[in-house]
Amino acid sequence: MKPPSYAALAVAVLLGPLLATPVKAAALPSVNMEATVKAAQIDPRRADSTLTPGAKASVLLVEQALRDRNLLDAQWVDGYFGTSTIAAYARYQQSLGYTGLDANGLPGRTSLTQLGTGRFTVTAVILPGAEVSVDGFVVNTRTRDMLAEAELLLGRDLVLEQGSYNPGGDPTSAGTHDGGGAADISVQGLTTATRTAAVTALRRVGFAAWLRSPAQGDWPWHIHAVAISDTDLSSEAQHQAGDYYLGLNGLAGRGPDDGPKVAIRTWEEYQRL
Repeated sequence: MKPPSYAALAVAVLLGPLLATPVKAAALPSVNMEATVKAAQIDPRRADSTLTPGAKASVLLVEQALRDRNLLDAQWVDGYFGTSTIAAYARYQQSLGYTGLDANGLPGRTSLTQLGTGRFTVTAVILPGAEVSVDGFVVNTRTRDMLAEAELLLGRDLVLEQGSYNPGGDPTSAGTHDGGGAADISVQGLTTATRTAAVTALRRVGFAAWLRSPAQGDWPWHIHAVAISDTDLSSEAQHQAGDYYLGLNGLAGRGPDDGPKVAIRTWEEYQRL
């Protein structure tokens, strides 16, 4: 066998490190969970196909994954998390064995991460947290922390009249309290100004909140609050959160928002201020 030439040795010396270096796999794109969940609340309530700002890229990745699982028709892969995408995501959750609130069409961390296996990573994760008791009513830890922060802003305690995870508990609530993130708050003994201040504080920390009057329905005066982007929201509460973004009052008639004007933020966005 002939010994290698000096030229061949030189090439080997130059290329050796390159050949020995493993090729890195391309980084996966990411789905921003906050933006995706926000779109899933707002888009189904729109009268047009306006996209939720900042959500298109993430929603497209989710829709493409649903399409490839034959759960969403290709015509709906458009970056708009409308009713067809909600229904497809709910079917995906059901395919994982989820039922009830866990198959409400809102992307939760576990299902979204599983959908993205090999396709995308999940960032800006939202967690409702465990169920806890506040004033004798059940809420999750995210809602509890939001209520506590609103109390700090208001400078007084808020007293709950109804909490979350209360299916069928109050027929006048039309299902909004069946899931997480919902609370009714007493206004007994509060002045008109304090009632408005309470709604303002709740809105500032990330609730879609309204002062409800007997003239609007079969209920006493109270404040109704829905924690925006709580992934345990019932379908009815999802609709209320979406309507709040669209300047509506969260009632069946979808009238104009009658509450104090506050910059709309989620709890996570408020914490980053």
